[in-house]
Amino acid sequence: QVQLVESGGGSVQSGGSLRLSCAASGYTYSAYCMGWFRQAPGKEREGVAAIDSDGSTWYADSVKGRFTISQDYAKNTLYLQMNSLKLEDTAMYYCAAETGFYCGHLPSPSVFAYWGQGTQVAVSN
Repeated sequence: QVQLVESGGGSVQSGGSLRLSCAASGYTYSAYCMGWFRQAPGKEREGVAAIDSDGSTWYADSVKGRFTISQDYAKNTLYLQMNSLKLEDTAMYYCAAETGFYCGHLPSPSVFAYWGQGTQVAVSN
């Protein structure tokens, strides 16, 4: 059973930075896709960034140039470095994973079977 545990959320001023982490366990597949999603109150969950097991990455247009997704294979940990944060980045951020395939693009949330509990990011003026 794949388990995902996020951390690193918090409150930050506009223009600031945060780094989210997602500790993964319970999977042994060589091919996988992992992603970061976010959901603001009253809005649908949206994809932020994705990375697959060979290191290819994809980003939503709204975060390109500001966010970086990466992974530490030895620690089985996924990261999301968020710089130049804006008010509109405020949301609950979720880590997600699916095994047995490569992302190929920024997938929709419905593709992923495994989800973390979420970590809140709040950006203020």
